Amino acid sequence: MKVKPHIAVIIPAFNEENSVGKVVNDIPKKWVKEIIVANNNSNDLTPINARNAGAIVVDEPVQGYGNACLKGMAYLVEHNITPDIVVFLDADYSDFPEELIELVQPIINDNVDMVIGSRALGDKEKSSMTPQQIFGNWLATFLIKHLYKVEFTDLGPFRAIKYDSLLKLDMKDKTYGWTVEMQVKAAKQNMKCTELPVSYRVRIGKSKVSGTLKGTIMAGYKIITTIFKYY
Repeated sequence: MKVKPHIAVIIPAFNEENSVGKVVNDIPKKWVKEIIVANNNSNDLTPINARNAGAIVVDEPVQGYGNACLKGMAYLVEHNITPDIVVFLDADYSDFPEELIELVQPIINDNVDMVIGSRALGDKEKSSMTPQQIFGNWLATFLIKHLYKVEFTDLGPFRAIKYDSLLKLDMKDKTYGWTVEMQVKAAKQNMKCTELPVSYRVRIGKSKVSGTLKGTIMAGYKIITTIFKYY
C-alpha cells in the first residue's frame, strides 16, 4: 500500500454531545474520506453536533457498542464504499484523533492487518483510566496471550484495520465484547497485528461503562466470556 490509502472512520456515540464535535474536528481530514458517527440512541444533541462538525450520521436505536460499530460498517456496504482502512475511535474525546496518522502507518508501510492503539504503552493522563479498567485490560490480555499465543497490552477502542481483514472477521458482538472479539478472531486467523502507543486523557462526561458498577461488571463479564467463546 504505497499511495495514501482510502480511510474511513467509524465513531460509536451515545449521549456525547459535548465531545463528539471535538473528536470529528480533530480528525486529520487530509487522510480521511468518510467520518461516520453511529448515533446509538442518544437523547441529547449528539447527532446534531456530529453532523454540524461534518460527520455522516447514521442512527442505531438499539443500544450497544457493537451495534453502533456494525451500523457504521453497514453504511459502507450499503453505499458501496470500499476503503482500504477502517479506523474505530470513541466519541468521548479521551483519544487523540490526530494520532490516526501514526496509527495507520504499519498498515501502509508494513502490510499489517490490524493496529491497536495501546494506552498501556502510551502516555495516560492521571485518572484517565479507572483501576478496574487497568486490571480488566491486564486480565484480558493475559488470557489472550495464554490461550491464543498473541501478545497485546490493551483492548483500546482506538484501532485501525484493513477493510478486507475486518470483513473476514465476520464481527458479531453487539455490546461490550466488540473490541476483544476483533482481537481474538484476528489471532485465530493468524492476521498480522501490532500495537502502537497512543495518548489518553480524561474523557469528557461520565463513562457509561467504567463510570458505573453495573457497567463495569457487565463489561468485564462480556469480555471474559468472549475470550473463551472463540477459543
